[in-house]
This record gives sequence, C-alpha cells and structure tokens, in this order.
Amino acid sequence: MHVSAPRAAYAEHVPRSPLALAALATVAVPGLDAFDVRRPAHPGTDFDIAVVVDAARGRWVVRAPVHAAAGAALEAEVELLAGLDRAVHDGTLPFAVPAPVGFAHLPEGGRAAVHAEIPGHTLDVADLEPGPGLCASLGRAIAAVHELPTNVVENAGLPVYDAGEYRQRRQAEVDEAARTGKVPPTLLRRWEERLEDVALWRFRPTVVHGDLTNERILVRGGEVSGILHWGDASVADPADDLSWLLVAAPPDAADSILEAYQLRRTELLDPHLTERALLAGELALARWLLYGVRAGNEDVVADAVAMLEDLDEHTRTTPAENIWHDEAPTAPVAAVSSYA
Repeated sequence: MHVSAPRAAYAEHVPRSPLALAALATVAVPGLDAFDVRRPAHPGTDFDIAVVVDAARGRWVVRAPVHAAAGAALEAEVELLAGLDRAVHDGTLPFAVPAPVGFAHLPEGGRAAVHAEIPGHTLDVADLEPGPGLCASLGRAIAAVHELPTNVVENAGLPVYDAGEYRQRRQAEVDEAARTGKVPPTLLRRWEERLEDVALWRFRPTVVHGDLTNERILVRGGEVSGILHWGDASVADPADDLSWLLVAAPPDAADSILEAYQLRRTELLDPHLTERALLAGELALARWLLYGVRAGNEDVVADAVAMLEDLDEHTRTTPAENIWHDEAPTAPVAAVSSYA
C-alpha cells in the first residue's frame, strides 16, 4: 500500500468522538463497514483511541495522535511494525503486534492508523505464578524480541547504541539528577560505582521494546498473545526490558521468567544481566525526578524525592539480592519511559 508522507504540523487538539474515530477507520481501511464503536478499556493519553466493530464482527483499533510527539512516535513505529509483523508470520515472534493495515490523514496534521485488534487482556502481575505457564510464556516472548536481528530497528531509523554509548547515556542521566541536589549522596555514590564498573557494562546490545510494562502485554489462554506500543524500541541493553518484572513480579515468578528467558536466548553470555536490570529499576526513580523537574511539576518532584530517600535507606539496610523485593519503591514506569 502506498501512503503519502504525513503532515508535519499539529493544531490545538480537540478530543475526537468515537464516531469521528470510526469515520477515520472507514477511510483508512477501504471496505470496512463500521457497525459499532466503543472506547477501549485503557484509552491512554497520547492518542485518541477507539475499537471499531465491523458488520462481520471483526474488531479494529484506530489510533489518532493528540500532539506532535505522539505523531512522531507513531511514524517511528510504522516501519518497525512492518518488520515485526513479518517476524510474527514466519514464527520468529510468538505473539501478535499491532501492525497498521491503513492510515487516514488528519485535518490538523499527521495521520491516524488502524490495526486489527489483538485478542487478549492486559497482563495482571498478580496472575504470575512460578512454573511453565504464563511466566514461561512471558520469558520466551521477551527473549524472542531480544533475538531479533538488529537491522529490524536500524532499517526503521530508530536509535542504535553500543554498550559503551549506552553506559554514557545512563551516566549523563545520573549526572543531571545529581545537579538537582535532590538525590541522596550515598545513593549517587552507589550508582556512580556501578556505572564505573566496566565489567558490568560488557553486554551485546539487542533489539529492545524500551517501554515494556504490564499495560503493553496482552494475555490470552495463559500465554502472551500480543505486545503493544513499540514507539520506544531501539538497539540497547536487554536488561531494560526485564527491569520492570524484577521490580513488580513476585520473586519466585521472576525466577521462572528469567529461566525461560535464558533458555530461549541462543547466545546469552551476560553474567551481569540481572544486576543491570535491578540498577535500571533504581535509575527509573532518577528519571521520574527529572521528569518532574523538566515539567515544573512540584508534586512529581516531591514524590520522586520521597521514593529516592526510601530507596537510599533500603539499599543501605537490605542485602543486594533482596533490594527490589517486597517494599522497594518504584517509579510510575509509563510516565518515565519517554525520558529513558
């Protein structure tokens, strides 16, 4: 399908009604006969989204960006999703991706995209139990992403980092957080020691989702059925995609996920993977602080400072292997991801 280049400018956004989104879907997908339209269970903030049901009871998701940054993220996804969809069809990826089947230009600029709805419900971390079921499926799904050839990201024009560059990005992030004067000195020293440990950062960069949380993962029949929102994909540290699980999942479930992950990887010579994943969970608090500072949001800053102080106390009094279990503080991942 030939699609003309998207318009660059966005006007002041006016929320679109479900009927307006359904009309966009019929333009994007010729022959789509809209029978019903409804809001999704989790609408999000960067896109106007609706689920359109056609006359044959097929279900389609239409996404229209609400600002220029969301429009740019959508465009970044389009080329990548084409490559990911090919990997789904050849069996490389064991889950579906939201590959667009059509587009509709928006009057204010940019374009909306339509994809077939992926069956499943959002992952509930409380459902994770150790063993060969959902935990194993989740570990295999993440490993399959990390096994993809890196040119699927490179060809889409998305960021590509080597290990040294990625360590420098994290160091710059810590330096910026330090300049706020709001990070406890002992926590800063902890981070700086780990960032200066060159052995910790000897890893082979892989394709990473870059914004992986439970809200991005769909589950059906006890298995991962789909992964959504690929706009932050890059070639970077595979530990980042595992960080949220080590923070959120029960410890025995996390062990099952990591075991399945390691069995699925064909070349896993990375003894510090888990350590970097735990560090990424800590640095998420620094990104939450920076988000609040950049946005001038004092409530977010205060929240981040409180969590950093809790983490500082936690890391000084808890054995390293238990730092992210039980009561360790966690930043709101969705709000932080775009600043990673």
